[in-house]
Amino acid sequence: MINRIYVALGAFFCLLTAGGAHADQPVHWQMGMQEAATIIMHDIRAFEQYTLWFIVPVTLFVLALLILVAIKFRAAANPVASKTSHNTAIEVVWTLAPVLILLFLAFPSFKLLNAQLIQPENPDLTLKATATQWLWSYEYAAAEGAEPVSFDSYMLKEEDRDAAGKTDKAVYPRLLAVDNELVVPVGKTVRLLVTAAPTDVIHSFAMPAFGIKIDAVPGRLNETWFKADREGLYYGQCSELCGKDHAFMPIAIRVVSEDQYNSWHAAAGSDLGAANKALTAYVEGGVRTVEVAGNETK
Repeated sequence: MINRIYVALGAFFCLLTAGGAHADQPVHWQMGMQEAATIIMHDIRAFEQYTLWFIVPVTLFVLALLILVAIKFRAAANPVASKTSHNTAIEVVWTLAPVLILLFLAFPSFKLLNAQLIQPENPDLTLKATATQWLWSYEYAAAEGAEPVSFDSYMLKEEDRDAAGKTDKAVYPRLLAVDNELVVPVGKTVRLLVTAAPTDVIHSFAMPAFGIKIDAVPGRLNETWFKADREGLYYGQCSELCGKDHAFMPIAIRVVSEDQYNSWHAAAGSDLGAANKALTAYVEGGVRTVEVAGNETK
């Protein structure tokens, strides 16, 4: 009987959170995070669920105490106010209990923070993202004997959708799609260097599905990493208020197979536009279909 109840509740929750053909695409009124596409994001989601086991009981307990105090110690029920100044047992409990709770939260959070900040040795790919009002510029570490690959990434304008072949707003959402996506291979460790133009302001590189968010500071080179575990097209945004067009500075990362990445990289050095169109045509029309983890907008 209990199992049936759990199954019914699970089905009801899926109906509430379902939204379109892309299972990991945020939907209206979504309460949870995007589906994880890296091990770090898996750990972030697990830690978030873990903390709820502490946050929810504590919140309910405090609410119950407030209601109890409001009813039991109201003026009508206590015409003569209590003169109690302290209670040693209660003071010991409300000191030790928060300390224990914080310890249970601190150790897994330090473990997660350690995993985020320690850079893996010998990354497979090194990229540099430079923020400028209001675009992202990407630069791939030059491979021996290969053409250097670097380009700017602007938000895709509505009037440019047809020319870019990006008319499907379910795959290329309004205000999130870009003209040139950052392309990386699946299952490879990517070292990401993030900065801002010397004369610019502070920006922030955020990719929710990857569990990364790092400031882009003029004159400073910050470093993070990710390892995407599934192919798809993922969207993020600048997450530091950077001026009037802050809301129009999206980030798009296309994760493809290693063979697709190698073909794209070999062609992108000489003709980025043709390389992007060939990759998009193959991914959307080939064996694999694009998976989207982005914001749904109208």
